[in-house]
Amino acid sequence: MLFLGFSAGVPILLIFSTLGLWLNEAGVAKSSITFFSWAALGYSFKFVWAPLVDRLPLPFLTKLLGRRRSWMFVSQLAIMVSIWLMSTVNPQANIDNLELMAIGAVLLGFSSATQDIVIDAYRIESSDKNMQSMLSATYIAGYRIGMLVAGAGGLFLASYFGSTKELYSFSAWSNTYLVMTMVMMVGVVTTLLIKEPDLSGHNKAYSTTDYLRFFALFLAIVVAFIATFVVSADLGKAVKSSLTEVFSNQYLSGFIVATLRMILAIAGAYMAARILIALNIVNRSMVNSTYVDPVKDFFDRYGLRVAILLLAVIGLYRVSDIVLGVVANIFYQDMGFSKIEIATVAKTFGLFMTIAGGFLGGLMAIRFGVFKVLFLGAALSAITNLLFIVLASAGHDMTWLYITIAMDNLSAGLAGAAFIAFLSSLTNIKFTAVQYAVFSSLMTLLPKIFGGYSGTIVEVFGYSEFFILTTLIGLPILYLVYKVKPYID
Repeated sequence: MLFLGFSAGVPILLIFSTLGLWLNEAGVAKSSITFFSWAALGYSFKFVWAPLVDRLPLPFLTKLLGRRRSWMFVSQLAIMVSIWLMSTVNPQANIDNLELMAIGAVLLGFSSATQDIVIDAYRIESSDKNMQSMLSATYIAGYRIGMLVAGAGGLFLASYFGSTKELYSFSAWSNTYLVMTMVMMVGVVTTLLIKEPDLSGHNKAYSTTDYLRFFALFLAIVVAFIATFVVSADLGKAVKSSLTEVFSNQYLSGFIVATLRMILAIAGAYMAARILIALNIVNRSMVNSTYVDPVKDFFDRYGLRVAILLLAVIGLYRVSDIVLGVVANIFYQDMGFSKIEIATVAKTFGLFMTIAGGFLGGLMAIRFGVFKVLFLGAALSAITNLLFIVLASAGHDMTWLYITIAMDNLSAGLAGAAFIAFLSSLTNIKFTAVQYAVFSSLMTLLPKIFGGYSGTIVEVFGYSEFFILTTLIGLPILYLVYKVKPYID
């Protein structure tokens, strides 16, 4: 789990903070940079293809490696290809290159999210529930080390190869991403060495035709989603123009229109799926057992009211720190900190604080219960954002940078370990991959949508107001965590 956590932790920062610094040095606007965080929305929609990963055997590889390891191997190769593709694109050259970079980032988010689906299922299936807290803590430690390599390591390498904010060098960043491509071999080697969990009798076997038809259903859902989103572009522009006149705020109008287009695209994908199922294009029993039964099982076990309450906690718990995290590295750079200083403090020192917080959270969960750690973590995650206001006023002050990073990462790590164990406890072993994918997708969906607008908020209002906002949106979470107390421990 340590090495698999490492493999899962490397890609995420190559979409978020490390890529953000690359684009910032290349002269891309902050509002455009933070929109790149939407490339990681694959993490938030992975429940759509989680059943595919859970059910579909891969030709030759499934027999050779097993169901979990074969998908793990393919997703890791796809991650390496995506990172390599990004390394070949200079975002400064022209707008087409920026679009190509976005495509590479989306592919990286998709393949990395697929790897997460398999690793989460492997973790839960490879051991009993009484080991999940320890496996979660070890996984988080590996994940954070992977983030350290992609975050601090990436910044060190880019500086070593000769790129600065004043003197941008494409070759420096290209070489950095090529190194990150090779770093992913850690995950590939681990996948080839570990044992496949015993899943005998776990899933009903279907014919090859059923699997192919099921794959066709997935492709139809994806095509319908993309087509609906693209077709609605012109209508979206007209609606945005009208709403801007009503609200006198183009940013609010843009957010409303983007949200409506997303909902419309989801509805289009749903309708396409319903039509194909009604026409018996796909095995109805297979659809029920992969999409319907896992969701029905969750609501049957908890009841409608409690299930919705639990889903609300899952969906909003990390909103405060994820929204801030999208713009954090750009903030450090704007405060005058060099890439080496950011790598040393925010990434390296911050990593150890997060790992310490993770193991502290695990111990406290055992001693005091999961509820108290979740509540404390939610409170600290929101309140520690206020320290960034002090740092914004202090400017280039290494002492305040250390204090801010220490408190922010310690609280995030503390909450993280208990939260992952909490999510794992909600799953039924019959539907591990799908249910955990739904939970972890919901965990990041709204925060990442809001995070895409963080650069715009900073440009309009400034950093201090932005940090106050991230604190305020985290406070209602305390009430939700309190409401689910009877169902946590």
